[in-house]
Amino acid sequence: MPQERPAATTLKGNPFTLVGPELKAGDKAPAFVVVGNDLKEVSSATSAGRVRLISVVPSLDTPVCDTQTRRFNQEAANLGDVAILTISMDLPFAQKRWCGAAGVDKVQLLSDHRDAAFGLAYGTLIKELRLDSRAIFVVDANDTIRHVEYVKEVADQPNYEAALAAAKGALTAKA
Repeated sequence: MPQERPAATTLKGNPFTLVGPELKAGDKAPAFVVVGNDLKEVSSATSAGRVRLISVVPSLDTPVCDTQTRRFNQEAANLGDVAILTISMDLPFAQKRWCGAAGVDKVQLLSDHRDAAFGLAYGTLIKELRLDSRAIFVVDANDTIRHVEYVKEVADQPNYEAALAAAKGALTAKA
């Protein structure tokens, strides 16, 4: 049974339980399999050997998640060869529709809806809602986590500057 972290996150002040491990910088990035917008499986091995910025959002149809995903799409041009993945529980059809409407084309949107494999592996699954909590992970080319932010209040924005600096630092270390 996966580890539970009661009151690990809040939504508008209401406490919720996160399921899965609390990862830290220096940990090996867990493997995962999610679903792409073409309904095909996408595994973490797909981007192996690259620096990855993994942006986790509950649902693209909320204002904070929309802003977070658009922000990383804008920042992609400044990050060079960093794979930016946004993972949510949204269905692949909804993610594809949202990307088209939002003009998001530099971030790969991936769905954790099928079995919550990402949320369970990265400790972002909100038990009571079966949504992934807001979080950011930067993983280097050797699959080591360089930066972790579990956003305590789901309705708050993440620390963009810290995540972007970690991604740039991991990219520089790779060179």
